[in-house]
Amino acid sequence: MSISEVPLQTASIVGDERRLQFLPTLFGRSLLIIGENATYSLMERLSPLDYGGGFWDFYEYEGKPLFLAPRSKSRFRITGEITGFQGEVSAEAAGIIATLFAFSHLSFQYRSDVLSDGYTRLYEYSADHSEAAEIFQAID
Repeated sequence: MSISEVPLQTASIVGDERRLQFLPTLFGRSLLIIGENATYSLMERLSPLDYGGGFWDFYEYEGKPLFLAPRSKSRFRITGEITGFQGEVSAEAAGIIATLFAFSHLSFQYRSDVLSDGYTRLYEYSADHSEAAEIFQAID
């Protein structure tokens, strides 16, 4: 198999039995509710035309938590005032964008290695995502 034939690594959805551990591990125990709410609020601002709440999936990669993504639609228009990016992305990419913004936003208010490690891990994962160009344009 040539390098071009190697499939992209993809994150997997965390099972119901492990959802309770996901947010404390992703944002840190002291910031789990703040981090979760920040992600949802940022999604409302990023995609005001398409996002209206709903259930979110939690994603991990290589056993480490990565991001949250809304399940309510398969695609979201990113048009909010916090980014100059205008475009449509998958729910997974929208969740990555919202989670990256949440990590960044929270890092200005809270000193936390958990936040910086989570941001770095997700940023690096995003570089190999099929929608990497859109993700990086949206967070730029």
